[in-house]
Amino acid sequence: MSQRQDESSPPHAAASRVPVIAVTGHLGAGKTSLVNHLLRAPGARIGVVVNDFGALNVDAGLVTGQVDEASAISGGCVCCLPDAGGLDDALARLADPRLRLDAIIVEASGFAEPTVLARLIRFSGVERVRPGGVIEVIDAVNHFTTIDSHDEPPPRYAAASLVVIGKTDLLAPRERASTLERITDRVRARNRRAQIVAARAGAVDPRLVFDVADHDDPADELPIAQLLRHDVDPTPEHRPGHGHHSHEHACSAAVALAAPVSPTALVDLLEQPPEGAYRMKGRVRVRGTRSDRGYVVNVVAGAIHVAPLPSPPSPGELVAIGIHLDEQAAHARLAAVSSVPAERADAAGLRRLQRYRRLSE
Repeated sequence: MSQRQDESSPPHAAASRVPVIAVTGHLGAGKTSLVNHLLRAPGARIGVVVNDFGALNVDAGLVTGQVDEASAISGGCVCCLPDAGGLDDALARLADPRLRLDAIIVEASGFAEPTVLARLIRFSGVERVRPGGVIEVIDAVNHFTTIDSHDEPPPRYAAASLVVIGKTDLLAPRERASTLERITDRVRARNRRAQIVAARAGAVDPRLVFDVADHDDPADELPIAQLLRHDVDPTPEHRPGHGHHSHEHACSAAVALAAPVSPTALVDLLEQPPEGAYRMKGRVRVRGTRSDRGYVVNVVAGAIHVAPLPSPPSPGELVAIGIHLDEQAAHARLAAVSSVPAERADAAGLRRLQRYRRLSE
């Protein structure tokens, strides 16, 4: 659940960094459809950076008005901006604590190179953001004549944390299973960690991408997302809270942490998440050398982010999320962290944890 800060008290700088999610893919793959689907998720405040290759930012008009604040970069591909200044400027505006955004989505030009874009986000000069993953959108109909047309799988697969295969409904029925299998095999040849999901019109579960606070829109803003949901999908059975859903739902497992945890057990879990976990998150209380310390942890497809909290949480929690998550097995893995004795400070484990904290800065 998203923890929004009270505007009267500034959030802790490190722990309140906004995740930045890159959405990449070839021209016409369905990136904007996916972004618009995510923007309709209730209970979340999302900022968007839209990059269009050319002098006129055409795509920006498709999302303006659906977000709390939009920043558009035009005149070139994101990964070709000098020193990433344009991207950093946009991220800095959207990461302003007063906006209280839950996530920032960068919808890249079809010409953008995912590996370069991921690096720009990872090494951004903006202190209030952190990498939130790379979503590669694939057009199942045209993929092997555009992106993947050579003997070797394209390097761009290596940057993806989540691969969304779309337009499978446009394939001939007899070709769908084999095409999905072929795309999956090609991605896996470059990237064993990425989660792969087929989704019509970009309809992925938002919980894979960012924290959705609740089933209602924030009370302090116009319910634009709600109006969009009703306008685009007016039938009651397709609205949030009803039995029929337009996307494959993610599974999750969660445990409360009443006592301090062993840093070694925690880092072992972060480095080797439960099978099928795409994201992990949590607030933890760790036994230190002189006193307990608090940390917020986030993992996206193997990328680990650790930041200190102003004070240790009581209680803490750990959550794992994924499409193919074995909830029972994942719960057991999460609970095992709290079962490791933490009566004494674990110097080696603390060094490992501090290393991830420094890398996260």
